[in-house]
Amino acid sequence: MNILFFGPNGSGKGTQGAILKDKYNIPHIESGAIFRENIQGNTELGAKAKAYIDRGDLVPDEITIPMILDRLQKADCQKGWLLDGFPRNKNQAVKLHEALKEAGLSLDYVVEIVLDREIAKKRIMGRRLCVNDNNHPNNIYIDAIKPDDGKCRVCGGELKTRSDDQDEEAIDKRHSIYYDTETGTLASAYYFRDLAKADPSIKYITLDGTPGVKEVTAELLSKI
Repeated sequence: MNILFFGPNGSGKGTQGAILKDKYNIPHIESGAIFRENIQGNTELGAKAKAYIDRGDLVPDEITIPMILDRLQKADCQKGWLLDGFPRNKNQAVKLHEALKEAGLSLDYVVEIVLDREIAKKRIMGRRLCVNDNNHPNNIYIDAIKPDDGKCRVCGGELKTRSDDQDEEAIDKRHSIYYDTETGTLASAYYFRDLAKADPSIKYITLDGTPGVKEVTAELLSKI
């Protein structure tokens, strides 16, 4: 089962990806981790990527896509994989699709979590971290996991915020790339949506990201 996953920051995409990883025993592959693995492993592609990163430049697709293909062909991906964080624009979507075909790798599902941009932003800025356990879910904008009188709803511990969760300018910048339906990440998702209309071997799944985690998971599993 090979899955491509789309969703804006704040949509719970990482949580749902982790659930699929555990249920189907497939690796949850994030594009950022692929860069780190190649750079730390001193691979030829990693060295090329590092040269761009050190200059503050974007790593070109000619380096990124071979890295991704190499990762998708490793032994732990024999039963399938879930790719998250790539492609980020329509041009990358086209190149990734062509590269998958050339490598003989099928694409079974494309999942898109649909969430209003303002809600996604509030979810990010509303996250609160428990000092006792960061896995305790607390968010001031989500009723189901709202803190209890400013304390962790699970254990009553003190709560703190992550600085990047409060960086409104950075959040807006990431979301502007994601929600761009002409050339951005949603444009790449819609490229695969159009492919699925013509190719029955690819199933395009849309999920309403508004409800809680359990409800979104139930909808996701019912469609796979």
